[in-house]
Amino acid sequence: MSDPTLLLVFIAATITALATGLGALPLLLMKNVSERSLAYGNAIAAGLMLAATFSLITEGFEFSALRTLIGLLLGLIGIWFAKRYFEHSEDTALVPAKGADALKILLIMGVMTVHSAAEGVGVGVAYGSGRELGDFITIAIALHNVPEGLAIALIMVPRGASVGKAALWAVLSSVPQPLLAVPAFLFVLTFAPFLPIGLGLAAGAMLWMIFSELLPEAHDGTDTSKVGVIVTLSFTTMLALTLVLG
Repeated sequence: MSDPTLLLVFIAATITALATGLGALPLLLMKNVSERSLAYGNAIAAGLMLAATFSLITEGFEFSALRTLIGLLLGLIGIWFAKRYFEHSEDTALVPAKGADALKILLIMGVMTVHSAAEGVGVGVAYGSGRELGDFITIAIALHNVPEGLAIALIMVPRGASVGKAALWAVLSSVPQPLLAVPAFLFVLTFAPFLPIGLGLAAGAMLWMIFSELLPEAHDGTDTSKVGVIVTLSFTTMLALTLVLG
């Protein structure tokens, strides 16, 4: 197997980004959006993101538990200030929604973009260790990105976005992957120490999003027992995918 090149790393990371858009496709089957379906969508998204958070923290601990914990706190602080900023900002013109819905879309896009940045560094660092590991990590992240794209679509489509726009926004949230994979590959020794911080930062922001936004809204639309079942099933499904890939 040949050694990885800059072009290969960029193409591989671009594929992982494009895979995120595939997650929106199942929502083509959605005919109408009721309060109950919105609640179910929030619950599914919460379960998928909770599993992603678990994977991020587990991976971060393999590099450095302390730096991962620091990242968790930075993620919490970052998402808290981002919410405060957007609550008093009118910079939501590009978002296909208004008011609280626009804020929720902006927040999940921010969370997933931070997540994607960490994954992009992961791809670059992996290729810095060799072609075989890089190819494996690329395939794993690409497959993981599909349900993460679904989580984005589950937030956007019920709030007025078309499936096409949701897919596009999902891909845009993953743009940091090819942008950061190449420099991480070139300067692997420089980027590697920051990887657990990035993983923890994404996990901290996700945890806040799950418990502050998604689950409360899911509880408003249906009873808590159903929310619990849906979250657990989507969480388990995502972890099962992780186990198969691992």
